[in-house]
Amino acid sequence: MTDVTRIADEVLRRLQREAGNPPRAVEPLGSAGISIPVAVSARHAHVSRTVLDRLYGEGYSLTKRSDLRQPGQFAAEETVTIVGRSLRAIEGVRILGPVRTYTQVEMSRADAVRLGVDPPIRRSGDLAGSAPLTLVGPHGAVSLKEGGIRATRHLHMTPRDAEQHHVANGELVRVRFSGPAALVLENVMVNISDDAALELHLDTDNAGAADVRGPMMVSILK
Repeated sequence: MTDVTRIADEVLRRLQREAGNPPRAVEPLGSAGISIPVAVSARHAHVSRTVLDRLYGEGYSLTKRSDLRQPGQFAAEETVTIVGRSLRAIEGVRILGPVRTYTQVEMSRADAVRLGVDPPIRRSGDLAGSAPLTLVGPHGAVSLKEGGIRATRHLHMTPRDAEQHHVANGELVRVRFSGPAALVLENVMVNISDDAALELHLDTDNAGAADVRGPMMVSILK
């Protein structure tokens, strides 16, 4: 990025913030990049009906705290404590709803070190051979032989988005961040579904490396 482009990017971001509009990246002339909103996923848990019953009591229903950008997804008021092989615990891990058919904890590399586990980088729901964890709730505890992962960097989009952006479901693409911590992240998986909202999901480690702060845009590089 040239100094002129960087300055223009910073000015545009400031003006759009003042106008109440989401910021957009300024792309160099001729760039094939496409601007995409970014969401940072902190550690969180998805739980099955059976596990939720064990943690919070038979027939318990999650309480919606706030809606997420992806349709039908929400952050619940309920949290769990996760315990790893080191016997260290991380408290207040948010449960995301709705209830799933599987139980999974998504964490950063820093979380994994603290817990003494080595979770693989996986797509959501791909849990074979993933890290063992114990979940503790107010009603009881559940020990999982597998369930801890570091989420694959992924990009949500609809089939129409995919057609416009010339990508396929499961394809790995690169995304470019501009700014003082400019970098390119590789192996970002495209997740296509009919009801998706266009959004890039990163864990806190990747977001920190790119210096993501609040709303931010990136560009797809094939």
